[in-house]
Amino acid sequence: MIDRRSFTLGGTAVGLLAACGAQAQSVAADGFPASAVRITNPFPAGSGPDVVSRWLGEKLGKAWSQPVVIHNRPGSSGFVALQSVKQVPATGHDLFLAAADHMAINPALFKKLPYSPTADFVPVSGLYRTSFLVLVSANGPIRTLPELVAYARSGENKATYGSQAVGSPLHLGGAQIEAAIQARMLHVPFKETSALYQSVANGEITWALGSLGSAGALIQAGRLRVLAVADTQRSAAMPEVPTMAEAGGPAVSVPTWVALFAPAGTPPPVVSRIREAVHAALDTPDLRSKLIGFGFLPAIASGAEVADWIRSDQRHYAALIKQTGATVD
Repeated sequence: MIDRRSFTLGGTAVGLLAACGAQAQSVAADGFPASAVRITNPFPAGSGPDVVSRWLGEKLGKAWSQPVVIHNRPGSSGFVALQSVKQVPATGHDLFLAAADHMAINPALFKKLPYSPTADFVPVSGLYRTSFLVLVSANGPIRTLPELVAYARSGENKATYGSQAVGSPLHLGGAQIEAAIQARMLHVPFKETSALYQSVANGEITWALGSLGSAGALIQAGRLRVLAVADTQRSAAMPEVPTMAEAGGPAVSVPTWVALFAPAGTPPPVVSRIREAVHAALDTPDLRSKLIGFGFLPAIASGAEVADWIRSDQRHYAALIKQTGATVD
């Protein structure tokens, strides 16, 4: 027989333990960060997301009076970076950047994924959203989007488009455009985005999707021509560039995003403290101006909103990967 007094005391003890745990988490958040914070970046140095992470790190370091170190670990479809963060203590002192590639595309692209986007990580905050530009060589014969469409339709695999990897947003976005214009084009994957855009500029491949962050130098140098933005609205950074529909093509939208994450188990008060600091940084006029100059739209989004992005994009890309037959296994 269970003694009612013992049962009541036991329940009280459990309640006290829970309260103590919550209080300890709150104290941890009040003292956060207690040391340097590291943001692991699965993108190569000098890329758009890498530059943004450094801008953000500078803002956070000043707000927290602690160093914020950016650690680049590119390669292997983000596996190296994500696995390294997955294994660290969940204190909030180790964070990482991830994009739609890592959280929404990889689960449909790889049969065996060494991490779970939802079980192993906690979304902290959105950073930015962006859409891609349709790029061709500035010295080539194609000067408009209808000319690109006509060329692609003129012969099977006559037109070529590039990306940085099979199953990447650039590849799947290109395949989405290919299906929309009812043409058959040859996809050419590259190991590095710099080589990809040099090949487009040199006329070695017909076209590619790209951003100001990745292809801006060649655009500004007059070696790449921007035909349209693959979105339903124009880019704030290049308002003179029409959308695909405005340029005489299909109304195709190829958006992507980058967000900040923490390892699963990071105390919610610590996650909230980080999110507040990130949102404050994104809301500063100078950082907003820098992001917009790159063609990035600041995304002051909560963790729940980022989780919605992941779920929605997982459905979208799973269908697109099935349609294209893209695989890397």
